[in-house]
Amino acid sequence: MFTGIITALGTIREARQSGDLRAVITCPFDPEAIAIGASIACSGTCLTVVDKGGIEGDAWFAVDISAESVARTVPGRWHEGTTLNLEPALKLGDELGGHIVTGHVDGVGEVLGICPEGDSRRIGFRIAPELAPYLAAKGSITVDGVSLTVNEVADQADGTCHFAVNIIPHTAEVTTLGSLAAGDKVNLEIDVLARYLKRMQSLRG
Repeated sequence: MFTGIITALGTIREARQSGDLRAVITCPFDPEAIAIGASIACSGTCLTVVDKGGIEGDAWFAVDISAESVARTVPGRWHEGTTLNLEPALKLGDELGGHIVTGHVDGVGEVLGICPEGDSRRIGFRIAPELAPYLAAKGSITVDGVSLTVNEVADQADGTCHFAVNIIPHTAEVTTLGSLAAGDKVNLEIDVLARYLKRMQSLRG
């Protein structure tokens, strides 16, 4: 379980296919505080630590990424040199600063455009029809692992949906969202509460 509050940026140092895809990710964590078998959300994808090393501030950990996870996430995301948003799993007693995030990517969104709004940036996204019913204005969504509030939702004639979020300067600085451009793809996780409400509604129907 996660909150969508990013604690560090990591970089894929190595990615090799051997059964599953194994990625070695550099990070500023203390390796002594990383447990083998622990979960770390990597740009919104919950992955299990299978190896680790380095020193505090210059550490690394390795994860195995299944074919299902590769297929569900942004194409080309798991290549060497890619920067990732990192969040260790929530511990009992930690502050829940974002919203409840599972680390299960539901789909991929596309950046439609970015425009300044005060000191912040408003980013518009397009999502597939199957995710559209789960979005609501002022609801929560996870974009590349970052917990955000949906500002507006616009359903389109072709069944797709456009939605917009605001990125404050701090979020732009400490996550990969600050480097997004039109046409970029992002991992999306819908609000878990919306998922259960949709399921309950379908059973009633």
